[in-house]
Amino acid sequence: MTTSDAIDLAWTSATDLAALVADGRIDVSAIAEAAIDRVERINPAINAIVHFDAEQIRADAAELDRRRAAGEDLGPLGGVPYTIKDLTAQKGLPLTFGMLPMKDQVAEADAPIVERLARAGGLFLGRTNTPESGYYGGTDNHLFGPTQNPWRAGYTPGGSSGGAAAAVAAGLGPLAEGSDGGGSVRVPAALCGVVGFKPTRGLVPQTIMLDVVSGADSRDPMTFPRTGPSFVSAVREATAEGLRIAYSPDLGFGHVDPEVARICAAAVERLAEAGATVTEATPAWGDPEEAMWNGVWLPAFSSEHDLLDWEAARGTVDDELIEMIVAAERLTAVEIGRADVFQGAMWDAYERFMRDYDVLISPTLSTAAFPNGRFAPERLDGEPLRRQLLGWLLTYPYNMLTSPALSIPAGFTDDGLPVGLQIAGGHHADATVLAAGAVLEQVNPWADTTPALAD
Repeated sequence: MTTSDAIDLAWTSATDLAALVADGRIDVSAIAEAAIDRVERINPAINAIVHFDAEQIRADAAELDRRRAAGEDLGPLGGVPYTIKDLTAQKGLPLTFGMLPMKDQVAEADAPIVERLARAGGLFLGRTNTPESGYYGGTDNHLFGPTQNPWRAGYTPGGSSGGAAAAVAAGLGPLAEGSDGGGSVRVPAALCGVVGFKPTRGLVPQTIMLDVVSGADSRDPMTFPRTGPSFVSAVREATAEGLRIAYSPDLGFGHVDPEVARICAAAVERLAEAGATVTEATPAWGDPEEAMWNGVWLPAFSSEHDLLDWEAARGTVDDELIEMIVAAERLTAVEIGRADVFQGAMWDAYERFMRDYDVLISPTLSTAAFPNGRFAPERLDGEPLRRQLLGWLLTYPYNMLTSPALSIPAGFTDDGLPVGLQIAGGHHADATVLAAGAVLEQVNPWADTTPALAD
């Protein structure tokens, strides 16, 4: 069994790490020591991981090594480090939602995704930072403070899975769990220059590693059994030939920063050069912002109404989060019903549109990263809260449609900030979306570029 001496484990992919362990070329304990060293050196500058227990990591790695030495198959993630977002329950560990009033809360049970990652032989590395209750597209809170974008100190990593994306971008671990209710995986993936995937709703229990974590679970009645081929196989067999792409420069929303638009268009052109058929087109789904706000965003946060005495919590949680709770109190059933009707019509328009295409590609966001401390890009200053939250995202239509969407790096701005390209598909077209992303990686490689804060 070898060690990590000749291998740069920080930038070794999850699949390669698992293969090294399975083939007996490296101990899980060697992976653990490299990860611990890197987290202790890099994480203080970016604040991506907010719960970290080096001795537990060593103990878990030793147990995985013991099992492998005994001839046991560790599973598809055998020895691969991963992180869990601080909105996802892990038995016996803090579950704070990034909220100062909940700093002492400890989870009583594991979420299904936690159980599945452990069963697959993964090595749990730590819990990642999030905005308070995951309510907006940045990562800052009164409990742990801000996470920094690894590409530039003082800039946002996005959110709400900003700690997760920053950890991967900084080489702290190749895999990170996140949640995505309006773009919370894809937004930070785009701003941090990594891949982030929102699957079809129900493929992964609410409470790559997609093959490991997908499938039905009785604790989430929306989940469905896995069918079809392995997602890994779909990626390995991906080709641009015959791929029918609709490219929308702005999804009909209007404003996209010209540099972001240029970078995304150039990446799509490379797909066309590789054999894909590209047509510029946008679904006739109208303006979904109000329906997203009234039908998805506010109803979701209304479930937290009784979590705290929100007025008494002022000063310990963000005023904008309290404003959302108050707005949820005022939301009427009629407004929710109208939003539901809009979502139905939106799906009908999208389903008709996608009959002619395999994937719909667009920028992930209208902007590259902006300074930490800003709630939204400068152009949205003075706008209502709804507009500041949603007015720079091109991600949330696919949360309303419940269909899969992937953010993948498209390139970098002239001053070195990542730009994300979003690839979306029809319902259950997860394998198609991932395959299109794999093709883009082939024709537009990016993974060898690493951020300065990760050095």
